[in-house]
Amino acid sequence: MSISDELKANILRYYYVEKWRVGTISSQLGVHHTTIKRVLSKAGIPKKQILVQSSMIEPYLSLLMDTLQRYPKLTASRLFAMVQERGYPGGIDHFRHLISCYRPKPAAEAYLRLRTLPGEQAQVDWGHFGYMTVGQAKRPLMAFVMVLSYSRKLYLHFYLNQRTENFLRGHENAFQAFGGVPRVLLYDNLKSAVLERQGDAIRFNPTLLAFAGHYHFEPRPCAVYRGNEKGRVERAIRYVRDNFFAARTYRDLNDLNAQAALWCNTQAANRPCPEDKTKSVKHVFEEEQPRLVACPDNPWPADEIETVHIGKTPYARFDMNDYSVPHDHVRKTLTVHATLDVVTILNGTTVLAKHPRSYDKAKQIECTEHIDALIDRKKQARLHRGQSRLTHAIECARAFLDTAALRGYSLRTTTNQLLSLLDDYGASELDEAMKDALIRGVPHPNAVRQSLQRQQDERHQPPVVVLPVSDDKRVNELIVKPHKLSDYDVLNQPQITEEN
Repeated sequence: MSISDELKANILRYYYVEKWRVGTISSQLGVHHTTIKRVLSKAGIPKKQILVQSSMIEPYLSLLMDTLQRYPKLTASRLFAMVQERGYPGGIDHFRHLISCYRPKPAAEAYLRLRTLPGEQAQVDWGHFGYMTVGQAKRPLMAFVMVLSYSRKLYLHFYLNQRTENFLRGHENAFQAFGGVPRVLLYDNLKSAVLERQGDAIRFNPTLLAFAGHYHFEPRPCAVYRGNEKGRVERAIRYVRDNFFAARTYRDLNDLNAQAALWCNTQAANRPCPEDKTKSVKHVFEEEQPRLVACPDNPWPADEIETVHIGKTPYARFDMNDYSVPHDHVRKTLTVHATLDVVTILNGTTVLAKHPRSYDKAKQIECTEHIDALIDRKKQARLHRGQSRLTHAIECARAFLDTAALRGYSLRTTTNQLLSLLDDYGASELDEAMKDALIRGVPHPNAVRQSLQRQQDERHQPPVVVLPVSDDKRVNELIVKPHKLSDYDVLNQPQITEEN
């Protein structure tokens, strides 16, 4: 807030001459107390002196200053408890504000501007850029960023998680984009690089060590709480956030990465190099690129590998989705190898299935061959169950079916029709009819049906009425209320005529 010279003069006069307190000046002149303190500080009055004037903390300052000198990190709540035991009448909120002015401040640390040789070092880190919704899944949008320390050449690629496999994929793609490998890669203490650290004792991620051995670079973590040691990649992430990602629209992840690759090779590459403003990053990178170590001919296998157990349904669960496998591999343990685009399921070294990868949630990605084979298997199972029921109910069923098969009749059709007759006529009558059909040499359901009808005629029994089943659910569930038969008795009563 800018105030007039007249108001400044009044503040100084009331403070020096009239001995008004800061709060009194603030309330009388209608100026915020921080503005008054700023005017008094510029006039040469120390901030501490302004605060302690007529303050209730003044009798306890010697104790507090001595304690803070010996224990500079002691909390304000503990200091408040100490002075409260000695009679301090104030509240803790005001005390916290006052004590913050007396706590010893660490001396400002000076940093050297580090310069690296061409091709010597690159810095790597993840950046979090919110979330991306894929169908029903909400996945974190993570940016892998690698920047060459000498030329500030930038590589940027977005992934939907921070898995170690994506971390290594980002390295490989960056090496291909740079056309070589830096000799040293500097990391923060993230889990993909450092599993455990006790002082100078560092336990690296063994996968990263094997990867570094393959590409012949030295992984080097920066010191704990020393993010300034990798300031180039920190600034690069901020540069990406402000100059690339802000207000950017994209259709999907592939579109976003295509835009990122174009941006890295155009706008980001054409910016002035911080080490030499007369040159662009692109020109300095052209000088640095020959100093990079050549990439090996064989790339590192960065597939995601997981062991999965197949339950009673023929699906392998991977990354929140289910992928179909052949039905004869249920209740087995298989292996999933996944790239960014393809999910491969193996039994040992045998490939059982390949599916396009889905980043949605709770989806079933199926192969038509797997589902058709399972349906056929279920049909066969139903046929076997029908034959089993028939042979258990009818003594001659096995001989009848064997003879029908020799004649070339469809066992499925024959079994289904015989089961229908079993439900309509019962086991004893169907057994007699099937034996009659075998004696006549006609092992067909039509012959059995004719024999059953002939038996009904010989016994003077009414024919069996089979109600057709409709496809309409309303018809099948329809309840018909029968009419009272007593109403028809009037038809049998003798008619009474009136005599004239």
